[in-house]
Amino acid sequence: MRRGVTRKLVVFLALAAALLLAVLFARQLCPWDPYQQDLSRALQPPSAEHLFGTDRYGRDMLSRVIIGSRTSVTSALILVAIISVMGTALGIVAGYLGGIVDGIIMRVSDICLAFPGLVFAMAIAAVLNGGVESAVLALAAVSWPKYARIARSQTLALKDAEFMQAARLSGCNLLQLIFRHLLPNIAGPILATATMDIGTMMMEIAALSFLGLGAKPPVAEWGSMMSDGRSMLQTYPWVVLTPGLAVFVSVTVFNLLGDAVRDALDPRGITRM
Repeated sequence: MRRGVTRKLVVFLALAAALLLAVLFARQLCPWDPYQQDLSRALQPPSAEHLFGTDRYGRDMLSRVIIGSRTSVTSALILVAIISVMGTALGIVAGYLGGIVDGIIMRVSDICLAFPGLVFAMAIAAVLNGGVESAVLALAAVSWPKYARIARSQTLALKDAEFMQAARLSGCNLLQLIFRHLLPNIAGPILATATMDIGTMMMEIAALSFLGLGAKPPVAEWGSMMSDGRSMLQTYPWVVLTPGLAVFVSVTVFNLLGDAVRDALDPRGITRM
C-alpha cells in the first residue's frame, strides 16, 4: 500500500471514528435538553448561549443536531449492514449455484433496478406507514442488488480458480468453501462499496424523513428537522441550515473514507465499474 494512500486512510478513519464517538456519547455532549420546550426562547439566532440558535419551540438546535446523529448515522449504518450482508449472500448463492437459482435472483434484482430507487423506497415506506424502521426496510428492499451483482461477478470469477479446486480436493464442504476461501477473496470490493454507501444511505434516509416517510416527531432526525423548518428558511435560516450542515459534514466524511478504503483495497479500480 502506498504511503499516501495509507495516510489518507488513517486520517479519514480518525474523522469517522470521531463522528461515531460523538454519536455514541450524543446525550452527554448535548449542552441542553434536546426535547425540552421553552417558548420564551423560540427562534433565537445563534449566540454564545445557543451556538446554533433555537427552533420554533425554543429547543436548542445544537443539542438537537447532536442527538439527531443517533438516528441519522445509526440508521444509515444499520441499513448498509443489512443490504451488504443480504446482497452479498444472494450474489454468492446466485454465482456459485448458477442455473435457475441464479436466474431467479438476478431477475428479482432487475425488477428492483427497473424503478428509480428513491421513488420505489417512497412507495414501500408509505405502505409501511413511515417511521425510521420503515425507511430502513424500504431502502433495504431496493438497495441490495448492487451488492448481489458485485458478489455474483466475483464468485463467477473465482469459484473455479485453482485455490478453490484445491480446497474441494482437501475435503472442504460448501460452507467451508464459501466462508474460508471464497468470501475473504471477494470482501475487498464489497467493503469498499459498503463504506461509500454509508453517506448515500444517510442522504436517502434524510430525504424520506424530509418527505414525512421517515422519522416521526418528537424523534430528532436531521431530515425531519429540515422539513419542520423549511417554511422559515428565509426568515430563520439556522433552523434548516444547521441540520443540513450536519448531513453535509457526515456524508463528506464517509464519502472520503469510502474513497480511501477503495484505493487501499482495490487500487486497480475494480469497484469503480
